[in-house]
Amino acid sequence: MRSRWKRIRYRLEWIGLILATKLIPLFSRRACYYLAQTAGALMPIFDRHHYKVALNNLEVAFGNQLSPRERRKIARQSFQYFARTMVDLLWSPRLTRENFRDYIEFENLEEIDRVSGSERNFITACYHYGNFEWFSLASGYSGLSGTIIAQEFKNSLLDPIFKKLREQSGHELIPRERGIIRLYKVLRRKGRTALLVDLTVPPDQGAVAIDCFGLKTSVTSAHASLHKQTGVPIIPVHCEPLVGGRYRVVFHRKIDSTEAMTLQQIAQACWNSFEPYVRKNPAPWLWMYKHWRYLPAKPDRPYPFYANFLRPFEDILERDQPSKEPRRGEA
Repeated sequence: MRSRWKRIRYRLEWIGLILATKLIPLFSRRACYYLAQTAGALMPIFDRHHYKVALNNLEVAFGNQLSPRERRKIARQSFQYFARTMVDLLWSPRLTRENFRDYIEFENLEEIDRVSGSERNFITACYHYGNFEWFSLASGYSGLSGTIIAQEFKNSLLDPIFKKLREQSGHELIPRERGIIRLYKVLRRKGRTALLVDLTVPPDQGAVAIDCFGLKTSVTSAHASLHKQTGVPIIPVHCEPLVGGRYRVVFHRKIDSTEAMTLQQIAQACWNSFEPYVRKNPAPWLWMYKHWRYLPAKPDRPYPFYANFLRPFEDILERDQPSKEPRRGEA
């Protein structure tokens, strides 16, 4: 019975998404903004669990720097930014190579040519901040298309729809199976790739342990490993919201002096280049996500309520702990 209802639910989700892909591109940008703001404001009401996760994440990350009222405000705004990202992705068939700069601007784009030359061969380390979907589309329309590993949905009926939306500016999405091997070949052929590097990865899946807001978490080392194998530079990037429904894609300086660095140190350096932006403006980050799933054996500060001890995570903590990479700008 449960399997039957699951199939029905998946079919309804597919129908709903098909309708959204037909209707939302008919809306004005103003209408999209208000639709997303309303949907995002309702999400914490109907999804109490993830609202609780967001509040607790903010509490452990910022401590007493934020009041309970400020945490509630930022959590609600985080839902709204995520809703805007999804609505804008559905509206994105109206973006073209000719008009996308009306909605998206770039900062420090020259960093690409500085570190990769005319071939523009580089690895992007990006984050679930602001409109990460439009960052990808804008890169493609700017002539920086690449090969990207696709994140499959539990409802596989949705995958072809999102694949079409995400490939429309020239990217190629590939499945996770043997995906890293394919990315290695792409980079060796002077291609490009982008990886989202702020999601929790199980310790047994090539993860490294980094400090994120002073809390230990388990993230991918794929970008660091590909860099070590190919020598292709890593450039962290994030996309921040602007007024009027526009966005700014910010290219950070490439990760320098990696020859003597471990995979963990490279991953940490990527996060260190990004965290100051989140501290300055927290709301656009994905606070309802479980960023700290694993609890160290001897935590030196509170962790979220959902964190649990896992022996393999403790093992990578012990492996990665001896090396501490200073933050950019520190002596």
